[in-house]
Amino acid sequence: MAATRFWTSSFFFLLFVALTSVLQVAFANSEGDALYTLRRSLTDPDNVLQSWDPTLVNPCTWFHITCNQDNRVTRVDLGNSNLSGHLVPELGRLEHLQYLELYKNNIHGTIPDELGNLKSLISLDLYNNNITGRIPISLGKLKSLVFLRLNDNRLNGPIPRELTGITSLKVVDVSNNDLCGTIPTSGPFEHIPLNNFENNPRMEGPELLGLASYDTNCT
Repeated sequence: MAATRFWTSSFFFLLFVALTSVLQVAFANSEGDALYTLRRSLTDPDNVLQSWDPTLVNPCTWFHITCNQDNRVTRVDLGNSNLSGHLVPELGRLEHLQYLELYKNNIHGTIPDELGNLKSLISLDLYNNNITGRIPISLGKLKSLVFLRLNDNRLNGPIPRELTGITSLKVVDVSNNDLCGTIPTSGPFEHIPLNNFENNPRMEGPELLGLASYDTNCT
């Protein structure tokens, strides 16, 4: 009877280990697919992404990618890499991503709404690119976000008030864009210096509740 219990326990333990390994590979493949979709959307004259081989089991051996102990992607470090192209919605699949660093490139197009799915994200650095369109409302779902740097792009529209609900937010820089409306003054924005909003010609200044619509001057 003891031997039977031992073999039964061993069987279920081995089954658990096998299933865990299969799930880790599946997640890693999904994340690798998402990152390879990004690679295909970018022009890479300096071959910075040369190691991004989709035939590998997971992307954790690729340069500029960091993973945790479960082979889940936690960092994408591609700042100042002479890349051009656009962001892809598939980036929203990187559930454990904490740092998305794509600053000082020539990224154009819009910020995908799907980046709002990155619930573990701490730092979103897209500054010094040519990104257009609005700041997605979905970024308000990033409840772990500390750094949001979108300065020196060509963004327009108002600053989404959903961002005021991110209590972890410490640094916001949206200067040198074409944003409009007023500057939020509640929540984490209470402590953001005004020069982090400068050089947005259509922006009206700090929000005075009840006196001006947050999206004033946006039409």
